[in-house]
Amino acid sequence: MAKLNFGGVEETVITREEFPLPKAQEILKDEIVAVIGYGVQGPGQALNQRDNGINVIVGQRPNSQSWDKAVADGFIPGQTLFPPEEAAQRGTIVCYLLSDAAQIALWPSIKPHLTPGKALYFSHGFGITYSDQTGIVPPKDIDVILVAPKGSGTSLRRLFLEGRGLNSSFAVYQDATGRARDRAIALGIAIGSGYLFETDFRKEVFSDLTGERGTLMGAIQGIFEAQYTVLRKHGHSPSEAFNETVEELTQSLMPLVAENGMDWMYANCSTTAQRGALDWKNKFRDAVMPVMEELYDSVASGKEAARAIAANSQPDYREKLEAELAELRNSELWQAGKTVRSLRPERSK
Repeated sequence: MAKLNFGGVEETVITREEFPLPKAQEILKDEIVAVIGYGVQGPGQALNQRDNGINVIVGQRPNSQSWDKAVADGFIPGQTLFPPEEAAQRGTIVCYLLSDAAQIALWPSIKPHLTPGKALYFSHGFGITYSDQTGIVPPKDIDVILVAPKGSGTSLRRLFLEGRGLNSSFAVYQDATGRARDRAIALGIAIGSGYLFETDFRKEVFSDLTGERGTLMGAIQGIFEAQYTVLRKHGHSPSEAFNETVEELTQSLMPLVAENGMDWMYANCSTTAQRGALDWKNKFRDAVMPVMEELYDSVASGKEAARAIAANSQPDYREKLEAELAELRNSELWQAGKTVRSLRPERSK
């Protein structure tokens, strides 16, 4: 395990150099990895493991779009593709990669197949952390582990095909066999992680829910809307407002931050931009800090979990979701974005 310094804090991480694929293959050589669910994380994790020589089967409801996708990806009904319950029965490691709501619904029919010595694998700590709300309580005689890629299943697969990796966290909740940690790390390598950092189920879900509602999705969209609205209110065109709010950030500045850090990006902007950014960042930090504290408290108390479970359990949830997404999609901000994207040079060739 490598010791790395993160801004003055030493942390232990596991890299592919010290835990190479052949080692992961040796640990998993006698396992049957059953990937339950072929929606968001399922395809990327199943395909990467299969390409890495792991014995993978998929559990998915027949006569569904996801079943058809699994078939198109080369999984064979009756051989490597089964209904979820049969896949769970066949698997020695059950990767429970359904949505949180679907995990709750299917749990009563999956749990009986989690026999002694098996491993139950998650990529999100939700079901276990909020077990008082989800009802997901594993048997005591199985391993319960987690590997959580820090990105979508689509990104996990794309980076794998490029010979790169998406960083992941890993955790052990229950070690019944004495092999839980090795199983978790081996699976992390097999799905194509760049490096692995250790956490626990509770911290994973707290950071994940905070991030999704914060800078990864919720906060950034809120900031986009606020700046775009102010610019439009003061007479700026949709094209100018979108370019100054979203396009320059995503296409020019964030790639520089990803490659070299925020300080490097600041250092390579105009002196006027530098001064303004440094003067205003603390104002934004101080304004947002109370909201972030409120958000984290809501996550830690279980309020966000309760809200998500209640919403996702409604029979008309999909219809309501589509209405909300349509409102976002049809807003002037993102209609302007659609037009701007169509004018990018690579789109006009």
